[in-house]
Amino acid sequence: MRKIILFLLFLQIAYTSFAGKISGVVTDTDGKPLAYSSVLVKGTSKGTNANSEGKYAIFLTPGTYTIICQHVGYRREEKQVTVTGDNLELDFSLAVQELTLGEVIVKKGEDPAYEIIRQAIKKRSYYNTQVDSLSVDVYIKGLLRSRGFPDRILGKKVDKKDFEKSGLDSAGKGILFLSESFTKVYFKQPNKIKFEVISARQSGGGPGLSFPFFINFYENNVSVFNNNLNPRGFISPVAENALHFYKYRYEGSYTEDNKLVNKIEVIPRRKNEPLFSGHIEIIEDDWRIHSVDLLTTSQYQLELIDTLHISQIHVPVEPDIWRTKDQVVYVAVKKFGLDFAGNFVNVYSNYNLAPSFGKKYFNRILMKYDSTYDKKDSSYWNNLRPVPLEKDEKRDFLFKDSVAKRDIDSLYSQSSIDSLRKNQKPVKIMDILWSDAHHTFYNKKAFSTYTLRGLLQQAEYNTVEGLSVNLEQAYSLQPTKGKNNYLIGWYNRYGFSNTHFNSWGEFVVRPKEENYRNRYLVISGGKRVSQFNHDNPITPLINEMSTLFYKRNYIKLYENWFGDIEYNNRFENGIKWNVKATYEDRIPLENTTDFSFFYKDRVLLPNHPQELETIAFNRHQAVSAGIILTYQPGQKYIQFPDSKMPLGSKYPTLELEYIKGFKNILGSDVDYDKWRFSVFDNMNFKLLGEFRYRFVVGGFLNDNHVEIPDLQHFNGNLTTYNSKYLNSFQLAPYYQYSNAARFFAVGHAEHHFNGLLTNKVPLLGSLKWNLVIGSNAFYINRGTYYLEAFAGLENIFKLLRVDFVVANQQADANKYGIRIGFDGIFGSRLLAGGNNNRRN
Repeated sequence: MRKIILFLLFLQIAYTSFAGKISGVVTDTDGKPLAYSSVLVKGTSKGTNANSEGKYAIFLTPGTYTIICQHVGYRREEKQVTVTGDNLELDFSLAVQELTLGEVIVKKGEDPAYEIIRQAIKKRSYYNTQVDSLSVDVYIKGLLRSRGFPDRILGKKVDKKDFEKSGLDSAGKGILFLSESFTKVYFKQPNKIKFEVISARQSGGGPGLSFPFFINFYENNVSVFNNNLNPRGFISPVAENALHFYKYRYEGSYTEDNKLVNKIEVIPRRKNEPLFSGHIEIIEDDWRIHSVDLLTTSQYQLELIDTLHISQIHVPVEPDIWRTKDQVVYVAVKKFGLDFAGNFVNVYSNYNLAPSFGKKYFNRILMKYDSTYDKKDSSYWNNLRPVPLEKDEKRDFLFKDSVAKRDIDSLYSQSSIDSLRKNQKPVKIMDILWSDAHHTFYNKKAFSTYTLRGLLQQAEYNTVEGLSVNLEQAYSLQPTKGKNNYLIGWYNRYGFSNTHFNSWGEFVVRPKEENYRNRYLVISGGKRVSQFNHDNPITPLINEMSTLFYKRNYIKLYENWFGDIEYNNRFENGIKWNVKATYEDRIPLENTTDFSFFYKDRVLLPNHPQELETIAFNRHQAVSAGIILTYQPGQKYIQFPDSKMPLGSKYPTLELEYIKGFKNILGSDVDYDKWRFSVFDNMNFKLLGEFRYRFVVGGFLNDNHVEIPDLQHFNGNLTTYNSKYLNSFQLAPYYQYSNAARFFAVGHAEHHFNGLLTNKVPLLGSLKWNLVIGSNAFYINRGTYYLEAFAGLENIFKLLRVDFVVANQQADANKYGIRIGFDGIFGSRLLAGGNNNRRN
């Protein structure tokens, strides 16, 4: 298939040498350019688009053609031309589309737009599934422009010396991102799709933006940028339930190719719903979409950006089959002092409604890049590109590509290395004390970086060590040759109260290729401090606050000399496996200080988990080994010429874990076998919200000798702060239910309404605070169980979540509490980053 495509492209480029070029400018009657106007060769699906200056160009073999030019809201114009080998200039001046009201049927004073929309809704499903399969060529151009940079972003000063390197002027204005690509798209009902990227480039280097954004208004729920701008999606103006969300106003009609086209204004009934405003044009009798010009803003649940504007024109590719000919998506953002805007242009051509696919054509590879996708020269793009570049776009490609080429050519040259050394920013005192300090060493054989984490940032306080200082260092090595990258970590910790010094190191090897496999080998060892529950149910910072302000020392620690080896690998079929073997010489610790700011008369909790006081914890040795198998069916990938990138799957993830404690090996005292099986997923129900769950079953097959760290622990929480959503119990004690039972079951479930219900409450709707409900439960036996339910608000200031929780537990009265954590548009990302921190 790839060879056929390349051959066809070769023919296409070859015949442009003998074809005539038609170019011109599209304006309105006042001479103002009509940006992204559509230009089409009548009777074919071949066409082009004007750029933002109204300029267009198209190559045609000699012959006589009728050229159609149209723009949403303007009267279409046709011109007949004869193409020879010479270039031809053909300008268009489009007049505003004059609408006539004509004879419209009015039912009980109802606007005639409603009857037209009802008819369109009836035909929606038919047009959505009318074509069983197709292939289409898509040219995609993405552009983002900066309209200004602030002096500081989130308190950090912006270094404007970098503007020049990025092609921006002194005010931070200019092109931030520019890419173009040519992609073949193959589709078969109901949802099989594949992309083959023939060519792509991004100014400055990179694969660019090669995913065509198919925005389908025949779908009830319209997905834009894969729902990243709103997890609920957006309601189409012709959705089955559209009349509940929109009002319509008939503006008139016009005739085009002997068909009556009705222009209808689309008006949202209320704010804080995922809706559009603007215009949709429907063809009379056929009741199909002719074109759309729709807008949505942050008032209608648009997240991350402020404005989204979609313009589409549909054209016939066969007498009764119309498809999108071109689509322009405009975006604008003004947040945190940043101000940028841009557009993403898709031009569709060469529709084939009867392609043939082999049985295994639609496989795990969703998008495949040709081996020479980034090797095309300027003449190739000049012949292929349907949307002419503007002056500053040409300049941006030329400048950033030349800078990138210069950097690559001289990457390992002595002059480049000397320049990198000279321009490296010096390490500041605040980097050492608070933020991370970095220093990179450059030479021809390898680039290496030394990193020192901020000392004050790593300072901790607990009742075992008192004030502890941590010195965390890492040295990464990236050889210019060879197959692997390396990392050496060295972690030191000193407690001023117990005067214990702990130090351990690790050595990590990661292959450079096949990054989708996430392969690595880790060898580590030394002396460290660990929580009895290795899931770390309470963070050091939260424990510090609880101890210093409330004299509640919830963290429970032990010391251990250890050695550890771990290997991780992932296969293309979605199976991941992780094997790990650990030796620990476990040493008990006691409280050595009872300092706190308040509640000085309160009795300090012992370091030994109070709920497990009947289980002794003495010095002992433990050798264990385990394997974790993770499988997510339906895994999809992007295949680059030299690597793959996983995209996830719509199916849940399955995980099986088995750990064995070995007795008498290296003096090991433990003897147990335990297993755990988990299934978890996030299910997006669009308008109805998102359901997230994690269900776990497991137990001990053998419990001959199980020490406290090896028990099955449930992540409890006795503080106001919660960070382990879907993996904790918000009101449960930390160790009360730890066990070595033969069987246990755990369930976590949350439903995030994402604006449903709360958008109808005026204050909550405008603030975009969303409702979340859920439950956490576990069962061990009839006498040991726990159940809690909660309801809360999330996306508070885009960061926070507050839950009210009620819990029912065995042999105890019902408990109530408030829990606060990070969640929302930015909070969930912050939480994900925090949960990836290194575990001591």
